[in-house]
Amino acid sequence: MSDGQGSGPDASILLYWLPLGAGGRSVRWNGRVFEALTARLGRRPALDLYHSALEVTVDADRFVIEMTPAWGGGAEDRGVVAEGPVGLRWLGHSVLFRYEIRRWRDGTIPDVAEAVASPVQVGGDRTGARQLLSLVPKVPVLTWGRDELHAGDMWNSNSLISWLLARSGVEVAGIRPPAHGRAPGWDAGLVAAGVQSFARRQ
Repeated sequence: MSDGQGSGPDASILLYWLPLGAGGRSVRWNGRVFEALTARLGRRPALDLYHSALEVTVDADRFVIEMTPAWGGGAEDRGVVAEGPVGLRWLGHSVLFRYEIRRWRDGTIPDVAEAVASPVQVGGDRTGARQLLSLVPKVPVLTWGRDELHAGDMWNSNSLISWLLARSGVEVAGIRPPAHGRAPGWDAGLVAAGVQSFARRQ
């Protein structure tokens, strides 16, 4: 990153909300089935599901931060800083059951054209942006799809994003997915960061 000092405004933290399974019919269909069952158990209407990603810029340096499957990543250098298991810890020995966490310089967000009500600027100073970037390799690598924290919410890509925002000092209480939407995993990230979620304060 650049050597510029201070906490001035030449930085941004942008949040993108991507429909779950954007660009992939199988994931989107499975997500709808999951949400239909969850909504029925919770006796509430089914909502649209969203996956989140960040784009962080400091001066002339831009990074994409996202959790994705470890297989089929494409570009050789995707800025991978950590990997974790999917489903069960022992399954993580296979690349087919691992996720990767990216801090990808000049990277891209797949299917960003399908993002809804995005981007949302959630931070805009050098200090906060640099702190967030430094935290990416330190995120907990919990099992995707499991509630190992007993947070009442599973760990997934949204957990990564909410953990980073909370730990870097971004005010997360007012952040919401698009209207009629839900971001599973968001509260798990807040619990891991030691921040009480908005939902739990109601």
